[in-house]
Amino acid sequence: MMRAFLFPGQGSQAVGMGAGLAEASRAARDVFGEVDEALGQSLFKLMRDGPEEQLRLTENAQPAIMAHSLAVFAALTREGGVELTKAAQFVAGHSLGEYSALCAAGSLDLATTAKLLKLRGQAMQAAVPVGIGAMAALLGADIELATRIAAAAAEHEVCTVANDNDPGQVVISGHAGAIERAIAMAKEMGAKRALLLPVSAPFHCPLMQPAADAMAEALGRTEIKAPAVPLYANVTAAPVLDPGTIREQLVEQVTGLVRWRESIAAMDAAGVEEFVELGGKVLGPMVKRIAPDAKVTSVMTIDDVEALAKEIG
Repeated sequence: MMRAFLFPGQGSQAVGMGAGLAEASRAARDVFGEVDEALGQSLFKLMRDGPEEQLRLTENAQPAIMAHSLAVFAALTREGGVELTKAAQFVAGHSLGEYSALCAAGSLDLATTAKLLKLRGQAMQAAVPVGIGAMAALLGADIELATRIAAAAAEHEVCTVANDNDPGQVVISGHAGAIERAIAMAKEMGAKRALLLPVSAPFHCPLMQPAADAMAEALGRTEIKAPAVPLYANVTAAPVLDPGTIREQLVEQVTGLVRWRESIAAMDAAGVEEFVELGGKVLGPMVKRIAPDAKVTSVMTIDDVEALAKEIG
């Protein structure tokens, strides 16, 4: 069976994440410990105990979500005996999840990945003062409709499509005033609903250019190896193995459109029959709306890890 391993992005964090897994798995504990050491902070304690408002901060949420995904991956591979190259033909990650995917595939080491995501979170937050930008989810809208709504609402401000998540959920990003206008006109233009998202910055739009510059500098100093299996990149919805291209695409991704719907559709067309989400339950429902016939598996607990390891054999 052809399989892809998927890694979730921001929004999949929750107080208590990874706690049960850490109790059950030495490999998972090692991941959390290594991330804490790399960052010089007790991130796992924050993940386990909260407070939620601290965990939700972008600079904490990004490395925390990655640490959780990689802890699940470590339990699966080190203790479950699963080899990535035999178990999966592709990896992909939603936004910050792309870093998790690259770490799992051996392109980046864990400590480097944690530091890059800490910086990415800080740079994204610093790029736009709180209150200046916003994001909204357009439900019952495809990318064509979302693009029309964003263009109509812009009025000389930034308002663009940020995440093409699935056929009925597209996220827009930009100046707060433009996003408010988009929400007000969305239903009239054909969307079912428009929801303001509880985020601290307008991700994946041109306002993030200062963060893209910061990541270009940091990634320029970072060794990136070819992944063990191809990564389906957010910005192209196409597989990539070349380290130089991966570096460029990670920079482009900060301001660019997350082409998730196209990525899943392309993997489905390439013959992927099972999509395995490591460390979350956010991507699975999107995948089912894009590729209804595909098998979707979420792996978060030690029971999930053991069940998948047994299935893969």
